[in-house]
Amino acid sequence: MIEIKGLTKSFHSNTVLDDINLTIQTGEVVAIIGPSGSGKSTFLRCLDFLETPEAGTIRIDQFEINATSASKAQIRTFRQYSAMVFQQFNLFRRKTALENVMEGLIVVKKISKTKAQEIALQQLEKVGLSDRTNHYPRQLSGGQQQRVAIARALAMNPSILLFDEPTSALDPELVGEVLETIRAAAQEGNTMILVSHEMNFVKKVASRVLFLDGGKIIEDGTPKEVFDTPKHERTKEFLRRFNEYQQIEYNL
Repeated sequence: MIEIKGLTKSFHSNTVLDDINLTIQTGEVVAIIGPSGSGKSTFLRCLDFLETPEAGTIRIDQFEINATSASKAQIRTFRQYSAMVFQQFNLFRRKTALENVMEGLIVVKKISKTKAQEIALQQLEKVGLSDRTNHYPRQLSGGQQQRVAIARALAMNPSILLFDEPTSALDPELVGEVLETIRAAAQEGNTMILVSHEMNFVKKVASRVLFLDGGKIIEDGTPKEVFDTPKHERTKEFLRRFNEYQQIEYNL
């Protein structure tokens, strides 16, 4: 279980996250939607302490960390409970797909090279890349690179997976293979927080949807509740504009 209390983050005078309180149960797939600049990516980065919140506590399983008093050692330990998949893949260019997946297991989890290789091969097989284990990132398509990044995250066996717009850097024809990989991981019972503009995918995969705007969660419900009967006017406006944009794209 993940429990977030009073999470607050500002950049200069701009409050990006404003006293966020949230509980996520084990096995939930939580999608965060909202306009650009609403704090979605910052929220994920604060959960992994890639950005340091000004206030708040985060508890994952039995480990709790306080933003105002966290030591570097506590942050290192805390990061072992989560794994993030970024927009830009963030693979090591001079390491093969296999070596990229093995790296965290060896360096962070202190697993032997032999065991790390076994786990990495299993995860690469899961994401359909058994035939690309010895390929370097430059030899892989964007979709394949992102699937390596997902395999790397899954290999760490985290309590929660964090996805920050995992398809935004991909050509449209490559989006499907990455979304299918995420869907398969969700079906295995992984706890996830997913930031995405792929609304149709969110509807199918998420068990819960949050609408974030102005640094606050202003809508929280099932996909059906949020998309079909949103309660807040700001959510209605956002979805209406999104649907209008989709219709324009379709007509073009």
